[in-house]
Amino acid sequence: MFLEPRIPPNTGNAIRMVAGTGATLHLVEPLGFDLSEPKLQRAGLDYHDLASLVVHPDLDAALASPPLAASRVFAFTAHATRWYTDVEFQPDDVLLFGPEPTGLSDDVLSHPRVTDRLRIPMVGGRRSLNLSNSAAVVTYEAWRQQGFPGAE
Repeated sequence: MFLEPRIPPNTGNAIRMVAGTGATLHLVEPLGFDLSEPKLQRAGLDYHDLASLVVHPDLDAALASPPLAASRVFAFTAHATRWYTDVEFQPDDVLLFGPEPTGLSDDVLSHPRVTDRLRIPMVGGRRSLNLSNSAAVVTYEAWRQQGFPGAE
C-alpha cells in the first residue's frame, strides 16, 4: 500500500512488481499524479492489465475495505527499530509505505490499525531507499516466506 505517492515512475515500477508477484497494490489518495500519466505508464510497461490495483480515497477507507479490514498492517519507516526480516508475514498482511520524499507521518505511524513499525537495514548515514525498491524488497520476502505461491 502506497500512501499518497508522488512520483509516477515509482508507482509504475510497483505496478510491474505486483503483476510479477500476484500481489495487489493499494494506492491511497491524494495521488501526486494521474494514473494515465505517461511516466507511470512507461515505468509499468505493458503490465498494467496484469496487475491488481485498487485506489482508495483515504487511509481509513483503505484499511476498512475488505479484505484489508482484518489484516495486520506493517508501517515502514527508517525510524523503526525492528527489521522487516524479524516478521513472519501472513498472506493478507498490509505493507504500508509513505509518500516520497517524507515517508509516513507520526499520525500514520501511530494509527490504531498499525500492527508494527518496520525498517529495511541500510548502511549508516543513509536517509532512505527508493519507494518502489523498498516495496519490492519486502514484498519478495513476504512472498518467499509463503513459498512463492503461483510462481513458475
